[in-house]
Amino acid sequence: MRATVNVLFVASEVAPFAKVGGLGDVASALPKALAAEGRGHDVRIVMPMYGRITRLEHVTLILREVILDLGGARVAFSVYEGQLPGTKVPVYFVHCPRLYGRYAIYTEDHDEHLRFAVLAWASLVICQRLGFRPDIVHANDWQTALLPLLLRTVFAWDRLFANTRTVLTLHNIGHQGAFDAKVLADLGLAAAAHHLHQDQLREGRINFLLTGLLYANAMTTVSPTYAREVQSPEYGVGLDAFLRERAGVLFGILNGIDEAEWNPSDDPLLPFGYSASALEGKELNKEALLSAAGLPYVREVPVLAVVSRLAWQKGFDLCFNVLPRLFERRAVQLVVLGTGEANYEDFFASLARRFPKQVSYLKKFSEPAAHLFEAGADMFLMPSRYEPCGLNQMYSLRYGTVPIVHRTGGLADTVAQFDKRSGRGNGFSFENFDETGLTWALETALATWGTGSGDDRARWRRLQENGMRARFGWDERVTAYEQVYRMVAPGR
Repeated sequence: MRATVNVLFVASEVAPFAKVGGLGDVASALPKALAAEGRGHDVRIVMPMYGRITRLEHVTLILREVILDLGGARVAFSVYEGQLPGTKVPVYFVHCPRLYGRYAIYTEDHDEHLRFAVLAWASLVICQRLGFRPDIVHANDWQTALLPLLLRTVFAWDRLFANTRTVLTLHNIGHQGAFDAKVLADLGLAAAAHHLHQDQLREGRINFLLTGLLYANAMTTVSPTYAREVQSPEYGVGLDAFLRERAGVLFGILNGIDEAEWNPSDDPLLPFGYSASALEGKELNKEALLSAAGLPYVREVPVLAVVSRLAWQKGFDLCFNVLPRLFERRAVQLVVLGTGEANYEDFFASLARRFPKQVSYLKKFSEPAAHLFEAGADMFLMPSRYEPCGLNQMYSLRYGTVPIVHRTGGLADTVAQFDKRSGRGNGFSFENFDETGLTWALETALATWGTGSGDDRARWRRLQENGMRARFGWDERVTAYEQVYRMVAPGR
């Protein structure tokens, strides 16, 4: 009989209600796995009720007009309760139109610090009002990183939290919530200012994420390799020394994916289903993808796909010279789905104009299109500068689409270089983040593809099957989180 744990899971985004990136997926999938039959932990989720929130059905008002007096700011919020779709996990939506009634989840507005300080405060007030006694408060990224300090100071008087411990997950250390020290008056932490990092405070700065990693009982990153990387100056973004000091309570746990949602055999968003033992449907999806993209279909010509935020982190600078040279020399096609920074959008748009029979760029994001891109492409390109975990390479492997990646973070933990002689491996990765590395990986993948027929086709099928038969679900991952929870929770 396993001991259950009460978990308050606080996140700035939770799919399907509000999602910008991988955090939204994890904040949905991990609580679902923790509360699943056979584990049965009591998990409650807290998130903001944004103006752009979706799929908000059957919610009930449970707390009305709670007043927070934070010193420099006085804020009223209400709380609505709903459920995570497909589960009985309660989701508490913090309703505060003044702070969350904007279309954007994240902003550069003057009160961004207050928006997420209130989320942290409201989470603990909800526990008090409902009498929920969490063993673990699981915070995620800088937006909820004040929770460990709040519990150790402002809320320390309340016996409800006497045995509460905190876990902080670092999804992307590049985003830290750094603000001018003047915001201290709005955080409700004026009396606890001596607990903040004093050097930074004297320099006129408050860093939410640093505050969290100083006071959390344990920290996790979203892959084992990223846990090692963030302790280095190259990847630590100024926090590496603090993370090295706390290395004993820093754990790397690879994210999982929802294998029911990402299942090519019965994916309702695909025109044709297929499996590792029956790949014919994948070729039909390739034809459908190219038709939708306005590109000619030739079975033997490999198709590369990109589905991504077009941002500096994702490493597309390497493509500026490499891809045009590739299309001039090789019979290969590229389909791109995504939006982001203007220079990357302009690059892919110009590439499509220059090579109209080889390149198609769809400037948007669409869930149905993302599934078709994963199913219809032969290869998936992820040249990320750094990638804490990455999910698209796992979706690609699941769909028999061979990933080509920079060996970093979660990409290093999930993509193993294919060896023609042994038949082992599931993709192609390059070590050095430069044009030479990317060119080598692309050429190696294309050499493995060969003619796309005969023995080459059989070898490629083996490579696809290696990826499709791997398991990337949450069962193994959730066990690792349980171990961390029980390590820090008293009596567990």
